[in-house]
Amino acid sequence: MTGSVSALIDFTDPHQAEGPRLRHAFGAPREVLAAHRLGEVRAVLDAVQAAARQGAWCVGYLRYEAAPAFDAAFTVHPAEGPLAWFAVHDKPLPWPQPAEGPSPQVQWQDVLPRPAFDAALAELQRAIANGEYYQANFTAQMKGVLAGEPGSAPALALFHALQRAQPGGYAAFLDTGNEQLLSVSPELFFDWREGLLLARPMKGTAPRGANPQDDAAQAETLRNSPKERAENVMIVDLLRNDLSRIAEPFSVRVPRLFHTEALPAVWQMTSDVEARTRAGCGLADVFAALFPCGSITGAPKVRAMQAIHTLEPDPRGVYCGAIGVVRPGGAATFNVPIRTVTLRGNAARCGIGSGITSGATAEGEWREWGLKQAFVQRASAPFELLETLGLADGELRDADAHLVRMSQAAQHFGYAWDARHVQGALQSVADAHAQGAWRVRLLLDSTGRARAEAYALAVSPARVRLQLAQRALDEAHGEFVRCKTTRRAHYDAFTPTLPDVFDTLLWNADGELTECTRGNVAFLLDGRWVTPPLRCGLLAGVGRARALQDGRIREEAVVHVQDLPRVRALAFVNSLRGWIPADLDFGPA
Repeated sequence: MTGSVSALIDFTDPHQAEGPRLRHAFGAPREVLAAHRLGEVRAVLDAVQAAARQGAWCVGYLRYEAAPAFDAAFTVHPAEGPLAWFAVHDKPLPWPQPAEGPSPQVQWQDVLPRPAFDAALAELQRAIANGEYYQANFTAQMKGVLAGEPGSAPALALFHALQRAQPGGYAAFLDTGNEQLLSVSPELFFDWREGLLLARPMKGTAPRGANPQDDAAQAETLRNSPKERAENVMIVDLLRNDLSRIAEPFSVRVPRLFHTEALPAVWQMTSDVEARTRAGCGLADVFAALFPCGSITGAPKVRAMQAIHTLEPDPRGVYCGAIGVVRPGGAATFNVPIRTVTLRGNAARCGIGSGITSGATAEGEWREWGLKQAFVQRASAPFELLETLGLADGELRDADAHLVRMSQAAQHFGYAWDARHVQGALQSVADAHAQGAWRVRLLLDSTGRARAEAYALAVSPARVRLQLAQRALDEAHGEFVRCKTTRRAHYDAFTPTLPDVFDTLLWNADGELTECTRGNVAFLLDGRWVTPPLRCGLLAGVGRARALQDGRIREEAVVHVQDLPRVRALAFVNSLRGWIPADLDFGPA
């Protein structure tokens, strides 16, 4: 267990999102309450409630596999650890400053082979079509290795990195000694205070847009999607039924339905279900009525959990269980631990999943899983924001546009931004290279430290040869395409191997052409120069924007791979090299 911190709780107030957060650290507990058998779970919850009513703070979790403690019909795998675990503390400590040190690095394996994913989706939809259930939540566990020596310090560093990647919500860090739980969940399980019980299930997902207009359109599409609304309302109905088991008569209501919440990589849809609890209702009764949350099981709950048990080979663990705090007096707030990493030594696990309904498609759900991984991929390896500028005889080309784009990326990733400091770093390298042509790399780290580097710039070729990618860029709609950073493995995988090929022309899973790995593209199609719109999945290039503004590119237009025979000319476009005519080779990239 950590020498000074065993737990951190950083929860949004679910009743006033802009209000003060419940943000506390806790040291060594005075007592640990744990249940290793199903028959002990309710007793632990009773003991937690009793300790809180006597003035203690209780911080802990229930594993998903604790479910049969409340209903023997719930089917789960054997648990790998305590079913319930709570640390009892006399008082909280001040929130600690993140320690200085190297950024955490986790090497993750793929979450699931695509054929296995498709087979699971087909089985779920067969059962839905046969009327066995309306919805089932299917998940898989990503496995990874944390670099360096295991221990509390790397775990805390990774937790803080996860919080930067997924800010807000209901974040919690728990060090039980045998494992560390790092949850940055955006989903409230329940908040229970003074007899009012609020649940806020999260069901419905859409990607964030490439620009403010597209982003607003994505949110509107999510709000009005029949498939996403159906997925949400199924779970709302399930939660209404669950709450009614402990509610005062006629007190269950749905004050808010189909609310969209912006997360860094996705839009999520939530709804509120609340009730007044009956006199004498205890914490164990609340869990008996609600656990596990319907948003991570499906409906009906018993049959959906049977499907989960069949299709998921391993226990979920704390993922999809509950993590929370019971405060002095008894007020309780718990999250649904999605967006959650479990560490045991150097071994890391992170669950990813989605709700499957009759309207789900394998391609759409697979893309959603990719978006939901963004938080952990962002936090698992350090990266810097990057801008590449041309410098000719002391004059920086398009410096203002590059700085605007970097500031937007800093806002997106939560990086510190000091415009004067960044401008100063850029101007210093310009002053030091007052003659000649240079390629300038401007870099910004997460702390806001900027640095600029200059390299001699060779004369641009008069014409270049491009190759067409032989497969789709799976990450086309990801944040490391929309924002320019030093994380480029997804581009490097398409680096041409032939010396006379300048770059690779990429396309997305829908067959839409997007960009090259080092610049944008323009096509002469049907007598006009066009470039793919940002929503296809590409960087908003500075050179591309200039060409659109001065009319060299007439407009944005979707161009598919099958449209290439109709293309009469191509151009590679970026701020550094400008406009270069290109030829396309259809050979292996």
